[in-house]
Parts: sequence; structure tokens; C-alpha cells
Amino acid sequence: MTILNSTTPIPGGGGSGGSGCPPVNFKLEGTIMLPVLTVILGLLGNIVALWIFCFKLKAWNPNNLFLFNLVIADFLVLVSLPLRIDDFLRGHWVFGDGLCRISLFLIFSNRSASIALMTVVAIYRYFKVVHPHHWFSRMTKRQAVYMLVFVWLLVISPRVPILANNFIEVCSNSSQCLFFTCSSLTTLVTTHRILVALEFIIPLAMLLFCSIRISSFLRERQMGKADKVRKAMRVCNAIVAMFTVCFLPTTVMTIGVWVIRSFHPRDCATLYTFIKLTIVSLWLNFLNSALDPILYIFSSSMFKKALCSSLPHFLHCGQDAGNAETTACSTESQSVIQMELKSTRADRGNEAML
Repeated sequence: MTILNSTTPIPGGGGSGGSGCPPVNFKLEGTIMLPVLTVILGLLGNIVALWIFCFKLKAWNPNNLFLFNLVIADFLVLVSLPLRIDDFLRGHWVFGDGLCRISLFLIFSNRSASIALMTVVAIYRYFKVVHPHHWFSRMTKRQAVYMLVFVWLLVISPRVPILANNFIEVCSNSSQCLFFTCSSLTTLVTTHRILVALEFIIPLAMLLFCSIRISSFLRERQMGKADKVRKAMRVCNAIVAMFTVCFLPTTVMTIGVWVIRSFHPRDCATLYTFIKLTIVSLWLNFLNSALDPILYIFSSSMFKKALCSSLPHFLHCGQDAGNAETTACSTESQSVIQMELKSTRADRGNEAML
């Protein structure tokens, strides 16, 4: 598995000799628009989200703390992504060994953090709806902070070895910043592939469980709190959809390269195809960072209200219309009540005269 290079040696920690296939120059310039749009839209969306969380949000709860950390994770990887785009366009890495390690560390840490935080948001929503008296649904902000520290340690710890290894490889007098180089990084390669598989399969099972349980709860629940349950259902469905689109292709391609290298090391044509698809699928990982701001609107009513109140008057998310409608209904209700009171008083007056 390699990272965004148009000139790509064979991946796998054993070098070209281990695979039996020579290096190949992959021409994938047509895919450059996806990461460029991801950076533009992702930075715009996450800058707005960061501004809302830092300056416009008046109250914080555990859900908003989880979403805020997701903003931080996305923002860090989007800042480093232009380096990968430059590498992709040039065909070689010009930023040195230090930035190579940091860039790779941020890319893979963001993937793990995004998956973990989206899963926590879905689980929190599940407990709020299905088990409202459980301690998880009633956690304090301090407990949420402790949980976030645990999540960050859990996702970063396996990626720390990336910062301790050299990933610069010189091929044809040009430097390449590759995740798997010709050096002996077999343990790191194997650990990465296991993590890619597990951090997709386990969270996906948990997300599907939350969605199915909330859906069954929605069917059983009385109409009194149906809106709250439907909102939780929309959140879980949105997370599952984003999760599948952004992370499933990379997981499948990584496992595919792993299987081919293990059982069919001489099948170069299939291996080259999977490598190309792996490079393209990695852009979809970054697309998650551009789509997350939509999740914030789905997941937090406080975030949505703060965003709507910050927009120009003619873009107030229908708030004015809603307020006008509410005011009209309130006025109408007051008028009806006053008319009923007047009618009651008149009837009492007539009875007194009789």
C-alpha cells in the first residue's frame, strides 16, 4: 500500500524482490480533482465548524465535545494534505524526511480518529435514546473529556512507530515519501494491515447494531418522543453512509493487496490493478474530512442553531419563517382563548340576568 504517488514502487515491506514484480509508473493524474476539491471544501467547512464551536456555541455537552474533536482531527489532516497533492503532481517528494513522517502519521491517525469518534457519537446517540438512564447517556463533560483522552491514546499509540522510521526512498534520482519502503518494516506493515481491517469491521458492526436497535425502538415508541428518536436514526444512518463510502474501499483494497502478495506474488497484473485502486481509494478517506461538517449539523441541534444564527438574514435556515409561523400560531391561539373567555363571561351574565 502506498500513499499518493504517480511513480509507485511495489508496496508491502519486502521491496520489489519480495513481490517478484518490478516498479511501475502509474499515471493517475485524472484523480487529482478529488483531493483538490476535498481540501477546498474540507478546509472551508471545518474552518466554519471550528469558528462555530470556538466562538458561537454557548453551551457544551458531551456530544459537542466529541464533534469538536472530530473537527480537530479533520483540520490537522487537511492542513497536511496539500503536501501530498504537491508530491502527486511533481512525482517526487521535496519536503524532507521530517515532514514525510509527520504527513504519514497525520493521515493514518486521522483515519483511525475519524472512525473512532464517529463510532462514539453513534453509540452516545444510541444510549440517549434506548437507554436514557444509563451512565453513558448521563455522562458529565469531565467524563467525556476522559473518554476522549482514552480514544486519542487508543488511535495514536499504534501509529507512533511511523514517526520513528524513515520512509524516504530514492528512485531514479528522485525522492519518494512512501509508507512501505524497501527497508525491513515487516512488523509495521503487518500491524497496519491488521489495524485497517479491524478498525473498519468492528466499528461498522457497532454502527449497524446502533442503527438497527434505534430503528426497532422507533417502531415500538409512542409518538410523544418520535422526533427525538428519528433524529438519532438520521444521525446513525448518516454515519453509516459516510463510513461505508469513505472507508470501505480502502479496507477492501488493503486486504486485496495483502492476499495477492501472500498467495499470488507473481500475479503482477492483478497486483498493479489493486495498487491503482488503493491510491484512488485513499482519496476517499480524505473525503470524509470534507463531509464531516454535514454530520455536525445532523448531530447537534446547538451547532445547527449557532450556524443558522451566524448566517445572513436571508439565509437563516428557515428560522424566521418558523418563528413567524410559531408567532402566528401563538397569536391565533391567544385570540381563540380570548374569544372563549368572552363567550363564557357573556353566558354567565345572561344566566345572572335570568
